[in-house]
Amino acid sequence: MKKVPLTVRGAQRLREELRRLKSVKRPEVIRAISEARAHGDLKENAEYHAAREQQSFIEGRIADLETKLAYAHIIDLSTVNANGKVVFGATVSLLESANEAKVTYQIVGEDEADIQVGMISVTSPMARALIGHEEGEVVTVHAPSGIREFEILEVRYV
Repeated sequence: MKKVPLTVRGAQRLREELRRLKSVKRPEVIRAISEARAHGDLKENAEYHAAREQQSFIEGRIADLETKLAYAHIIDLSTVNANGKVVFGATVSLLESANEAKVTYQIVGEDEADIQVGMISVTSPMARALIGHEEGEVVTVHAPSGIREFEILEVRYV
């Protein structure tokens, strides 16, 4: 499996979720299974089956997080100096040519992406179009909604 880029903040979030699942959620579900078993017949015990399903989900998520962290290439943005070019981790302010709307995005790993807070995946059409360009350039993005043009107003490495 190849290395997957991840910011330091993204890696911390994944580690925290992993810690919470192992130290809080896993013991809770084990207790719930024990309590449900104490109620007797497991075939018709809804609490038991629900707890087992929850345990399966938790164990799957733990394995997923451990794999992602094992294959993560953690990039410290404070050490990045790309001389004004858009690279992984950069925060980019853009002006859309069609409607003069200003937007700001940070290019992050797939597991960190959240468009609601302006974090886009490095594999998204927008990020792929921006990477390698600099302030002042106009970039054409082939998005699912159609072709859009953006002017790069500012590139920061925060």
